Amino acid sequence: MVSHSGFFLAGRAYDVGILAFFFFQLVFMDATATIPTGAMAERFNFKGFIFWGLFASMILYPVYGNWVWGGGWLSQLGVQGPKWGHGALDFAGSGVVHAMGGVAAFWGAKILGPRIGKFDKDGNPRAIPGHHLPMAFLGTMVLLVGWMGFNGASTFAATDFRFTIVIVNTILAAAFGCLTTMFVMWWKYGKPDPSMTCNGLLAGLVAITAPCGFVNPTASVIIGLVAGLLVCISVEFVDRVLRVDDPVGAISVHGANGLWGVISVGLFADGTSNFGGAWNGVPGSVTGLFYGDSSQLVAQLLGVATLIGLVFSITWVANLAIDMVMGQRVAANVELEGLDIPEMGAVAYPDFVLKADAMGMD
Repeated sequence: MVSHSGFFLAGRAYDVGILAFFFFQLVFMDATATIPTGAMAERFNFKGFIFWGLFASMILYPVYGNWVWGGGWLSQLGVQGPKWGHGALDFAGSGVVHAMGGVAAFWGAKILGPRIGKFDKDGNPRAIPGHHLPMAFLGTMVLLVGWMGFNGASTFAATDFRFTIVIVNTILAAAFGCLTTMFVMWWKYGKPDPSMTCNGLLAGLVAITAPCGFVNPTASVIIGLVAGLLVCISVEFVDRVLRVDDPVGAISVHGANGLWGVISVGLFADGTSNFGGAWNGVPGSVTGLFYGDSSQLVAQLLGVATLIGLVFSITWVANLAIDMVMGQRVAANVELEGLDIPEMGAVAYPDFVLKADAMGMD
């Protein structure tokens, strides 16, 4: 708590265990804060990004994160009041990290407005292909490997070999999310869309992040399958119905599938995982609806409703405030030219820029 205990990592916080946990939470928070930037890409100015990052790190992530992971009221639903299951659960952050970032991405992209040329005069979306598909594939593979640490390290004990349950569940959901999206796009459009296939893999990863410590491999496959289908439906809904320009599908990959991941805990938790023992102070293992405990699903649904209500409201206010005070969108000529030089003073790909003086011409 600010000015109460361990302020600025001093005093009681100056401890190896607390510092390790601080770093762990730091990188989780960073993921929450940067997810919306994908939905705001190609027209978001750097000043807006700085102030958005401050808001996300100081208010957005700490509040809901505390409610679920810090002993807050959502985590205590199993021991106080209605005594629903083990309280709202999120093993590694489908809700606390991904859904928060994905829901926040909606208002960021909505208030910022679409990229120039994204929609025609009738409001129909146009595809604006990414500039480097191999790089997108490389990034997806890096995320896949990194997710093993993201989920696996959430056991807080690599010496506890039960973390292999988490790893296997994670890779299965990713694989089936990837394959489902690939085949859905292939069936619908006649070709397997490479960028959407990447998003299907990420959707599976996002969805399994909350239940990975509570479910068995069979359930992981189902969760991945649903995630792969859900991302296809959500991307089209955001694009064609909501008419929000989300260049990387952050709202769908992280928002829709983060919420699905939180709900799936209340459906598929099988009561056999030792990771569920005495979770949030409630004796016994975590058991979902399909294994006999409907109250766990109720706790998960309340967690989802709270997340949507909190994030949807305060990120709307935050984005409007930043937009009114300093503006978040670059000028049209800057967007068309590219943001590298106007915003950062350097170009990402100098080999592709021809300059008159460099060619010996005035």
